[in-house]
Amino acid sequence: MAHRTLKRSAYESLVDRLNRFPQGAPPSDTLYKILKLLVSEHEAGLIALLPIKPFTATEAAKRWNLSETESRKTLEELAGRAMLVDVERNGESVYTLPPPMAGFFEFSMMRLRGDVNQKVLAQLYYQYLNQEEEFIRKLFVDGDTQLGRVYVNEAALSEDNALLVLDYERAREVVKTATHIGVGICYCRHKMEHMGRNCDAPMDICMTFNSSAESLTKHGYARAIGASECLDLLDKAYEHNLVQFGENVQRGVNFICNCCGCCCEAMIAARKYGILQPVHTTNFLPKVSEESCTGCAKCVGVCPVEAMALVTANDPKRPKRKVARLLKDSCLGCGVCVRVCDQASLTLVPREKRVFTPVDNIHRAVVMAIERGKLQNLIFDNQLLASHRAMAAILGAILTLPPVKRALATEQIKSRYLVKLIEWHAKRPAGPSASSPPAGEAAAAADGRPRGRKTR
Repeated sequence: MAHRTLKRSAYESLVDRLNRFPQGAPPSDTLYKILKLLVSEHEAGLIALLPIKPFTATEAAKRWNLSETESRKTLEELAGRAMLVDVERNGESVYTLPPPMAGFFEFSMMRLRGDVNQKVLAQLYYQYLNQEEEFIRKLFVDGDTQLGRVYVNEAALSEDNALLVLDYERAREVVKTATHIGVGICYCRHKMEHMGRNCDAPMDICMTFNSSAESLTKHGYARAIGASECLDLLDKAYEHNLVQFGENVQRGVNFICNCCGCCCEAMIAARKYGILQPVHTTNFLPKVSEESCTGCAKCVGVCPVEAMALVTANDPKRPKRKVARLLKDSCLGCGVCVRVCDQASLTLVPREKRVFTPVDNIHRAVVMAIERGKLQNLIFDNQLLASHRAMAAILGAILTLPPVKRALATEQIKSRYLVKLIEWHAKRPAGPSASSPPAGEAAAAADGRPRGRKTR
């Protein structure tokens, strides 16, 4: 009996490549239509061969079997359409393929452009993200460590609480310390505008920072601005009761979205899947003073995730009186409700347990990969060697251990080994001899022992 081999399309290969990263994109007909609008089939095949880690034109040329000149031209074309992020490092362009979100999905709608039918693209995004839902569930619900976190509205903090907020938890600190700042059109509201569902919140307020801003401003997808203008935009966002949702890292934050409850994907996900904690909260919760609460419902109306409600005050003298009630499991701790309370009946108080925030995007990617069973993709980032695939399969089997055992390992990596390894990596000398930590140092990092101390 003859066997017919079905040739995989370049778009299928690209989807497989996207799903090697912790933030993947579940295959669907809608996704393929999106990708066909953004890249040609030839480009899709080339992108599918790119590594997860940052790479140069030289490495791309080897993987593509093209000249470095041809490869550089293609890479520049893709970066010019915001499919790749490119930055200058030591006089050389370094490229990265961003995930769909936060990544090239948003970038495609951050400016008005004529090379892509943005109305059709918006319709496809709406179907893929808001109607099919599998992508959003994968993005925001899988695993304990998520893509983004909420920043507390600093004006809502008391003086005592302000002392408890670390620098990396402040949106203003992100702005002040960024190497590059860009502002573009809000992807979410732009998409909803094409669907006739947008609100009147500001559009030109999507903030990017550091390496993302460096690339997006270079190619015109964001407008380069200074810290002073960005802080003014942040105040504008506060005035419109928008929630600051940013990259879930302590260092090198690449984006802060100013989110409304009606258009923004993160807030919609938080409402739909709030009990599953799809968005990392701040370290605060609002506390209601029932004695002074008038039941005006301003806090209920302004909450983007419906975490405030009106309930009976059980007041025998005023049986119709209502007061605000917090739904703790749904609350983001943003503080927007505190700002709109005229009676000062809402205050922010610290949560019982602080929220875990990864050190940087490498730390977050690794922890997310562990939780989603994709760590082997990051460690063995080479599609060409069979031996690497075999090792990846072994590591993949380890990651299928029962949840309790895997959770214990994950906690150890979060709290000791990975942070120590990152600290070592940041201090290591340049050069080929510094490709891995000394054995004793690695062992000490793994079990939490101080280096150089003998143990029994």
